[in-house]
Amino acid sequence: MKRLLATLAPVALLGALLAAQQPPLVPAVKEAALSGDFPLAQRILTAAKRQGINPEVLEAESWLGRAQLARKNYAEAAKNAEEVRTECLALLKNRKLDAEPHLPIALGATIEVTGQSLAAQGSRDQAVAFLRAEVQRWKGTSITARIQKNLNLLTLEGKPAPALEVAASIGKVKPQSLTALKGHPVVLFFWAHWCSDCKAEALDMAKLAATYGPKGLRIVAPTQHYGYVAAGEEAQRPAETKYIGTIWNQYYPALQAAAVPLSENNFLAYGVSTTPTLVIVDKQGIVRLYNPGNLTYEQLAARVEKLL
Repeated sequence: MKRLLATLAPVALLGALLAAQQPPLVPAVKEAALSGDFPLAQRILTAAKRQGINPEVLEAESWLGRAQLARKNYAEAAKNAEEVRTECLALLKNRKLDAEPHLPIALGATIEVTGQSLAAQGSRDQAVAFLRAEVQRWKGTSITARIQKNLNLLTLEGKPAPALEVAASIGKVKPQSLTALKGHPVVLFFWAHWCSDCKAEALDMAKLAATYGPKGLRIVAPTQHYGYVAAGEEAQRPAETKYIGTIWNQYYPALQAAAVPLSENNFLAYGVSTTPTLVIVDKQGIVRLYNPGNLTYEQLAARVEKLL
């Protein structure tokens, strides 16, 4: 083996070592980029690209832009996003976006990074126009909610809350429309049956309900179908609906007074590609907080207090 490695050219040697010793491509590039070691991330990508550009390579490459964005290197982030986007669109000439998961993740990342980079550099109107166009361009694909999330981050707060579909639900409480809930501040807790972060948020949500429910706060916990149940086993909707109810009862016992609308359209309207997503709506139906990700009880309570 040593003799073989000694005969390889440097790039080939790097490729051989990566294949033998390194984690899969995407985690390896992600780890290097997020730690700030962009030269290492680029060397890993260069070795991978010698085998050809494919969706996995593009997902890995998109992490350079995401890491640069996190470090507020907006010009570098936008440059990476443009390059990866061009490569994604080239692959899409001969395939559908959602044929596998890597390409939609990569393309979605380029749209996210472009929009956020524009907004961060003072071109908010341009960012909004770009994201609105992308929502329409990729409507009906797996990245629609992700694009809508980024658009909502720029536009939703201070605007009327999008309507909720409430015809289907689980749990003990029949959901009401947001119009019917006017006069009450509302916390929307978007969750997923597979989401560990949502379960971690449950205690803070329960405390919020116990503290402010008697003062008029209403909590609504929208969720949706994903097409599978435990261990990723594919399931038809009736079976998944039953499973969602089981998860709700098991992990959210202190939130049983919350209504749980069941609709994919709610997730699209609110751009829920991150779970949990937390939205606070005031008594007049205006969004006062839009937050993809977890918040602490103290952070939520501080916002709710102002609306009572």
